This record gives sequence, structure tokens and C-alpha cells, in this order.
Amino acid sequence: MPPHAAPIATTSSRRAVYLLLAALAAAPFLLLLFFNGGASPSALCRSSPVPRRIPYPSVLWSRVPPLPGLPSSPLPDLRASHWIVFSASPHHQRHRPLAAFPGWQLLAVADEATPPGWSHPGAALLTLADQARLGFRSVEFLPARGHARKAAAYLFAVQRGARVVYDADARNAVAGNNLTRHFDVDLDQRQGGGSVLLQYSHADPNRTVVNPYVHFGQPSVWPRGLPLEKAGEVGTEEFYTMVYGGGQFIQQGLCNGLPDVDAVFYLTRKSLEMEAFDVQFDADAPKVALPQGVMAPVNSLNTMFHAPAFWGLALPVSVSPMASDVIRGYWAQRILWEIGGQLVVYPPTVHRTDNVHAHPFDDEKDIHVNVGRLINFLMEWRSTKPTLFERILDLSYAMTEEGFWWEKDLHFMAAWLQDLVAVGYRQPRLMSLEIDRPRAAIGHGDKQEFAPKKLPSVHLGVEEIGEVSTEIGNLIKWRKHFGDVVLIVHCTGPVDRTALEWRLLYGRIFRAVVILSEQGNSDLAVESSNFAHAYKYLPKVFDRFAGAEGFVFLQDHMVLNYWNLLDADKSKLWITNKVHTLVLVCEIFEL
Repeated sequence: MPPHAAPIATTSSRRAVYLLLAALAAAPFLLLLFFNGGASPSALCRSSPVPRRIPYPSVLWSRVPPLPGLPSSPLPDLRASHWIVFSASPHHQRHRPLAAFPGWQLLAVADEATPPGWSHPGAALLTLADQARLGFRSVEFLPARGHARKAAAYLFAVQRGARVVYDADARNAVAGNNLTRHFDVDLDQRQGGGSVLLQYSHADPNRTVVNPYVHFGQPSVWPRGLPLEKAGEVGTEEFYTMVYGGGQFIQQGLCNGLPDVDAVFYLTRKSLEMEAFDVQFDADAPKVALPQGVMAPVNSLNTMFHAPAFWGLALPVSVSPMASDVIRGYWAQRILWEIGGQLVVYPPTVHRTDNVHAHPFDDEKDIHVNVGRLINFLMEWRSTKPTLFERILDLSYAMTEEGFWWEKDLHFMAAWLQDLVAVGYRQPRLMSLEIDRPRAAIGHGDKQEFAPKKLPSVHLGVEEIGEVSTEIGNLIKWRKHFGDVVLIVHCTGPVDRTALEWRLLYGRIFRAVVILSEQGNSDLAVESSNFAHAYKYLPKVFDRFAGAEGFVFLQDHMVLNYWNLLDADKSKLWITNKVHTLVLVCEIFEL
């Protein structure tokens, strides 16, 4: 461990300022991820509100004409109560292990990328021509290719008697070829009905999102769509509570093999010499519900939707494919609370083979920039509209105004809701929000204990063999030491491809990462400050984080070895040549 930093000044204030310029001989591989990517098409990067006033859609719900399935419609004889919907993607046959199950109807939806003559054992196919003939308003908003085209299949299934829709990926093999054994398909939706489930505690009002992979034995792995600053929260639950399971209208299953992880995890944990990922979750861990006020990422690869949540099947059409289901998941969870429903996360239900081809990082870059802001926005959003569909439209409008998706999605959602009315879908009734009522104290008898396992995993390209993860232990130690320290990074070059990398590198260690640059960028939350006069701007940052334990300042051509500073005295002003940080340059500002 390094020696204590020699002080050059002392202070009794907790707001000691750490002025530190440090460097490594080589930047981490993570930083290279951003240099080759262009601007993403995702609307999630639009962090500032749109300048013009967007017209609010006018919908006369009582005048929406019915749209029954006619003999002239595509696949006129197809009816079922249990549906499996997936995209007809051009994967090789051996990469489509999804099988047909008794009592379930497989339905594939084509797009421009679907090859001629495509087929899947036991599946019906909705071609592009079929989709155009269905008469749904929302079809005209669907992109030419991508998973968002599944909206046509969802509506088709609802029109043909669906009570449950399983949102699937053809590359996933369901364990035992039996969905009913893995999910709660037949719910007792009466008040207080259904089995009793374990539920995350609502004791911490500041916790708004959780990583369910921790509960299922993989604390070092995080799902795509989890804010990266939350990836370091790997502690297990002190206790759980219990809840009746009749309202679990959305059920998210986990995936063994290659789980649903983001490109940051995949590309930083995978070395060229490593074999394909084969991550295993704890199949014996109990399913776990999320209370109102707590969210988790939801994907479109292994998710069960019950009829009261069919409105939540729609995938946004104006954002990138890798962002679409993430945004849908958070949007749907918030609306779910309006009808007393909840998300429940299930043990592994499918296996997906790692074909050693990660999706481009640029496709999901915008998720990492603003998903935290989206969650905070959804927590604060309220509506007084009298019906569920009016509230869904109200939220969709607010998300358009805030720049989480484009105006095209607002019109798509209006058309989607009208299509649901047209095919005979009945809106669930509204219920009062639990998060707006005083929460009852959690008594000792209400607390339930469960100790998650720590299963073997992979960490930074190194396979873990033991039961205890050294990396996770270090992460907890670093976060505990620097968790109330603010890092300030001054960028000397263009920030469009560098600002995010610093947040990814330092975000799960420090309380906050403030980016300064000669040219500000509101979309990337980069603040404008001339380097030569940074000392004039820093007091603004100090005031913003008045309760912080300290501040570290460095330039972007250097990388901080924070792990060498655990013994440095945080009550002193640091000089970098007194601590082991591989110093190249050191400048101290007189404040």
C-alpha cells in the first residue's frame, strides 16, 4: 500500500480539495470503445427539451371503429390464448433453437432483412405484405427492419384471443421446452390472490433501480440498461419483504450462457483467448418482485406479458434497436404502477449461446448517457388523466417533450393504443399509487432473509474459479473510500467521443464525475470552462456538491490510479509526487 500523502496545507473542513493530475502508461481498453463510433440514431441522447411546443394528440376513444379478424385477413384460422412472438431474423438454423410447445402458438414477424423462404419449425409467419393487410394504424410507423416490427404480431395475437404473450428471441432455447414450468402463466388476479413472492424492500426511499443479477448469484454482471454508475452496487439485500403475486403482469426471465449484458461488459470482460461466455445464474434462487418506486431493466428476449400489461408490448420506433426495449421496459414499469401491477424477475429460463459477436457499442451508447435521467424522470412523473390509455398517452407526450424519444413515437403510441381499442382490448382500471401513500413501517415479522450465492463468473477477461470475487471486493472497497468524493475532469479536445468514457471509467467509484471543456455540450452534460481560468469555475462545482468529502481535479490526457490512493489522508491537500500515481505532470492551483 502507498504511504500517506505528505500535506502541504491542513484544513478542518470536510471539503478538502484534492488537486491531482495523474496518468497511466497506457489507457484502459475501455477508452478505445468510443473512438470508432459515430453518432447514434437513438433519441435518448437528446438530453435537452425540444425547442418547439409539440401538439398534443387528440384521440376520440369512443369513436375508434372495431377491427375484428376477418376471413380475408392473413392467417384467418389462427387463434390461441398463449402466444410466443419473435422476429424472423436471418440467423442460421442452428442459431434458432426456440422450439414449439404444446398449447403455445409460435408467431414470427418478418422485416426487410428476413431472407426469402425463411421458416421456423412450428411457427406461423407474418410477412411484410401480411402486416400491411392487417389494417392497424400503427404499422405505418414501424421501421423497415428491427424488433419494433413485432408490434404488428402483438396486435395480431391480441385480436386472435391472446391472454399471455411471451416476447422471445429465436436464438434462445427454453429449458425443458416448457414455459409453463418456468413462469406463472395462470395468475389469480383477485385482490390478495396468487402465491406469495419475495420482494425487494422499499425501506430505502432513495433506491430507484436494482441489479437483479446480484440476487441470482452474479454480482459482477449487470444487465443491459442498468445505469453504469449502479454497476458497482453489488451488496446483497439486508432483508426482503413479501407480496402476493397476482399483480405480476410482466415477468422477466434470466438467460444462462450469454446473458443480456451491454457492450461495456462484453467488450471489457472478453479476451481473444477466452472461450465463449457461459454465465450461470442460480436456478434455485426464488423469483423476486419489485415494489413501486424500484425499477430494473427489462428486455425483449425472454419476457412474459399478461393481458393487463399488453399495452406495454409496444417497442419505441424512433430509437436504436438496442435502446428500444430498455426504454420500453422503464416506461412500462412506470405505467404498471398505475394499475397496481409489478415486475417480477425469474430464475434462468433460457440458454443463449455466445457466438462471440457483440453488438456495436455505438448502438447503445446513448442508453449509458441518459438512462439514469430517464429513471429519475419516471419517478417524478404524475398524471391526473381519468383512464389508463389517457395516462399512457400523457406519459408518452411528456417523454417526447423531455427528449427521451422523437415525436414519431408519440404518434406511434397514439396509433398503437387506438389499435388495441379496435381489436377489443379492455383497459385495466386505475388504482391509487402506493408510492404516493405513507409507507407502513417494516416490522421484524415482515422481514424475510435470503442469502444469494456467489457463482463463478468472469472479470475483466479473467475467468473466476473461486467462490469469492476479488474484483467485487476491491470495487466495494474503492467505492467506500471515494464514494463521497467528486471527480472533475477537464477535457482538452473534442468531447463528443471522450466525455462518456470518463463517466464509464470513474462513475462507479466516485460520487459524481463533472466534465469541463472549452466547448460545453449540454447533450453530454459537459460544462464550459476555460482551463486557464478553471480556478474561477471550480467554486461553482464546490457549491453544487456542498456536502462532498472532497474533490479531485485532473485533465483528460491522464488516467487516475485511484487504487493507489486508499491510504492517502483525505483531510490534507494532496501533492501527486507524494503518492504512487505514475505522475507525468502536476499543476497545483492556488484557490
